[in-house]
Amino acid sequence: MSDDSVPDAESADSGERDEGPQSQEVQHQQLSARVPDHVAQGVFSTGAVVLNGPHEFILDFLLRMTRPHRVAARIVLPPPVVPRMIAAVRENLGNYETRFGPVPPAPQPLDQMAPPTQPTPQELYDDLRLDEETISGTYANAVMVGHTGTEFSLDFITTFFPQSSVAARVYLAAPNVPRFLESISHSWDQYQRKIADARRQQELGGENPEMLPGE
Repeated sequence: MSDDSVPDAESADSGERDEGPQSQEVQHQQLSARVPDHVAQGVFSTGAVVLNGPHEFILDFLLRMTRPHRVAARIVLPPPVVPRMIAAVRENLGNYETRFGPVPPAPQPLDQMAPPTQPTPQELYDDLRLDEETISGTYANAVMVGHTGTEFSLDFITTFFPQSSVAARVYLAAPNVPRFLESISHSWDQYQRKIADARRQQELGGENPEMLPGE
């Protein structure tokens, strides 16, 4: 494990804006974390699939540069972390646009006359390679977001006593970040609707026991 640490938000900008790539960390709690050697290099991703269950969110970061397409990293987040992550990514996008201008759109093939049909989750995962060391995922309960002029970095952190540690580091090209933000925001909205529907059913079930699901 290395001695490198993720800097706090206020120390991420050195003020030397004219030399080299600039990076800014966005966080909503004071947090520093050690970066293990095997995590420091990170993995590159060309896109992500966001899945939500009753107790966790699954972020599958994909690498589609070679065949077969594969899951480069699988991150498991508890639901309370998700809105904080959305806020951090959105704020980082705003900072990016202030510094570099609008995020360039992802290029599309010239021969693509119509948008491709959206595959079902089963069809998507039938074409994905999911390695044994990846399938169980990496748990994280905090996220730090940074960017340069070309890519965004996502540090997924476990904040366990006595030392927080970066559990996984993922890089996304800047044009892919708005789509990722859209996907995770949509998944969070779906999760909230499920929770609200379940709460309403419980309230109705309390007044009319015969209406409980499954009865």
